[in-house]
Amino acid sequence: MDIPWAKIHGAATHLPLALAGCSWLFDTAGFALARRPTGPQLNVVGYWTMLLAGLGTFPAVASGLLMTKGEVLGGDLILFHHLFVWPAFALLVGLATWRALVGATTTRRRAFGYYLTVGFMAAVLVAGAGYWGGEMLLAN
Repeated sequence: MDIPWAKIHGAATHLPLALAGCSWLFDTAGFALARRPTGPQLNVVGYWTMLLAGLGTFPAVASGLLMTKGEVLGGDLILFHHLFVWPAFALLVGLATWRALVGATTTRRRAFGYYLTVGFMAAVLVAGAGYWGGEMLLAN
């Protein structure tokens, strides 16, 4: 492992990891409190945190690919890490794109309910990728 890329990758991964979960929490609270004045405000926070999480995945993935010299799957612990990374990356970019197109708030509760379900899956996948990334660090 090239140490500078490992440090950059470690720093870059914390942003999408934290923001994916935060976005889901804010949006879920906004969904539950939709009829109250704070509901739409919570969705605005969820909107911005999802956009930042989606954008934050690009430096995390790019630095990871540079660190592994382009290895997309690999073996051992890196394989487990990548089995979480790639679907999380796709979901976060897709969710951020959807939010950018739909906006911060939506009146379509069913569509937003689906969004929250996929957002939860993305947050779990990002956490799994972070777990296996940590296991790789501890193994070295």
